[in-house]
Amino acid sequence: MLIDGINSVARKVPTWAVYIVYLIPVPVLLYQGMTGGLGREPINALERELGEIALQLLVIGLCISPLRKFAGVNVIKFRRAIGLLAFTYVVLHLLVWAVLDIQSLERVWADIIKRPYITIGMAAFVMMIPLAVTSNNRSVRALGAAWRKLHLLTYPVAILAAVHFIWLSKGFQLEPLVYLTVILGLLALRVPALLRKVAV
Repeated sequence: MLIDGINSVARKVPTWAVYIVYLIPVPVLLYQGMTGGLGREPINALERELGEIALQLLVIGLCISPLRKFAGVNVIKFRRAIGLLAFTYVVLHLLVWAVLDIQSLERVWADIIKRPYITIGMAAFVMMIPLAVTSNNRSVRALGAAWRKLHLLTYPVAILAAVHFIWLSKGFQLEPLVYLTVILGLLALRVPALLRKVAV
């Protein structure tokens, strides 16, 4: 009964509502940053918050298929929105870093090359670009089976994003490790199905 109720509600909720709800933090964070609500280093805090929301959205996206397979909860219609929102927050995260924090194209390139955690983060961002560009019905029809293979990039993107978070965190912090553990666990659930596809 509970699962049926969740699925019934999910069917009635329009996809655009997900975009609206998940974009609310953007003006809220900007307002907090301008009014002192993000502490002594508002730019760093804003950068971190936007990045963490992006990582959370990646985790949510990875949860959608297992929820349907193992729990019967069908929220698959929101997966594309979740992916595009994750990409949006990554772009905002990068803009805050590059424009407000670094403030120099030369230094941006230098950091990408010299700082491994930034290199990893940029690699994840680059892999997200084709995913975002092809997140539409036209691309699904045009690419056919190749579309599914392309969107397997979601898996390394999520891993790299978690490693990026771990690496940039100072000292031992549990939260980034929890993200990586959850991501690896969600990916492990997919291994049997992937092996079956390879065997066919």
